[in-house]
Amino acid sequence: MRIAVVALGKIGLPLAVQFASSGHDVIGVDVNQNAVDSINAAKEPFPGEADLQERLEELVPAGRLRATTDYAEAIPGADAVVLVAPVFVDDETWEPDFKYMDAATRSLAEHLTPGTLVSYETTLPVGTTRTRWKPMLEEGSGLTEGVDFHVVYSPERVLTGRVFADLRKYPKLIGALSDEGSRRARDFYEAVLQFDERPDLSQPNGVWDLGSTEASEMAKLAETTYRDVNIGLANQFGVFAANHGIDVYKVIEACNSQPYSHIHRPGIAVGGHCIPVYPRLYLSTDPDADIVRVARNFNASMPERLVAQATGTLGDLTGRRAVVLGAAYRGGVKETAFSGVFPTVAALKQRGAEVFVHDPLYSDDELRGLGFEPFEIGDSAELAILQTDHADYKTLAPAQIPGIKLLVDGRNATDGALWSGTPRIVVGAAQ
Repeated sequence: MRIAVVALGKIGLPLAVQFASSGHDVIGVDVNQNAVDSINAAKEPFPGEADLQERLEELVPAGRLRATTDYAEAIPGADAVVLVAPVFVDDETWEPDFKYMDAATRSLAEHLTPGTLVSYETTLPVGTTRTRWKPMLEEGSGLTEGVDFHVVYSPERVLTGRVFADLRKYPKLIGALSDEGSRRARDFYEAVLQFDERPDLSQPNGVWDLGSTEASEMAKLAETTYRDVNIGLANQFGVFAANHGIDVYKVIEACNSQPYSHIHRPGIAVGGHCIPVYPRLYLSTDPDADIVRVARNFNASMPERLVAQATGTLGDLTGRRAVVLGAAYRGGVKETAFSGVFPTVAALKQRGAEVFVHDPLYSDDELRGLGFEPFEIGDSAELAILQTDHADYKTLAPAQIPGIKLLVDGRNATDGALWSGTPRIVVGAAQ
């Protein structure tokens, strides 16, 4: 097949590579000329994705994969087009921001030719594929969906850093606008993906047709919103437990020892492109989902709560040197999307602290580019707040931060034995 992938980011590029690895002719489209040039030179434009560089070095010289900024070069004659342009959410209104996907869809429609399967993989509010993308594609192309081309919604369900493994591990969900679209979507994804055996599943691992775009859209929102609500519950338990002399981690371990409890772990922040965003996409079409809203707000409040807890221990933070350990939203990943570092730094500055940030994955210049003052291990600080569970921090000791008077471990990632004699607050743990 000839396949086009629109938006070559941390999901789109591995998808394009996966399709090419399965023996197909793939061309990717992206507005970022630097990324396009890097891909065409067989160099990964971002670090951290397992096997990506090796596959680029194999596929690009062989002519199986190339990139362009020109939709006119990529779209006409494609058997399938997969879109993974981002959809964001307004921080104030919590309404979805479709501008990037709108632009991608209009550019695609302008060059769409009959016979193409169009698959949206970006997470969307329920109903978006049918009510927004279908009319936009028909209007821009002059073609009729279900007759001249077919539209399917098939959410990506992978985690950056392990995309290729996750593509094999999890069923590929599809939901089309017509029976023929469903058939075409199943044939397409069975031709570009390979699946691990999963005896734990209720049906064989592979392509699972949910029957409609709406069901497929909701499945992605439901599985990610579940995680946010679960973390919100864990955080609620953690706050209560800490106030009552209870170690919530022992409680959670005990609860999860039987098969009907799957409580997640509390933490200072829920970051990344997915979990903080998708519950708000869900709320955009189900505003009565109070459970979802309360959990999202509670999780967003955790940085402020822990900074307030630090103030309760140290007193006034005015003029005190404080370091936030970790800019990335999760350990081992060089990505700051919706990272808890931002609200944590803001809460400290609001209390008058002199704030620095350390992250082993970021250079000093990169931290400054994010708006932070960099910190070197060995520099002095009175307060440290661990925001990211990087492996480097597991062996962190007080001697490495001269003058430290309090560690707030927002991930339960440090070794308590190393901090014996130095005040240490662990999220969710009794003090």
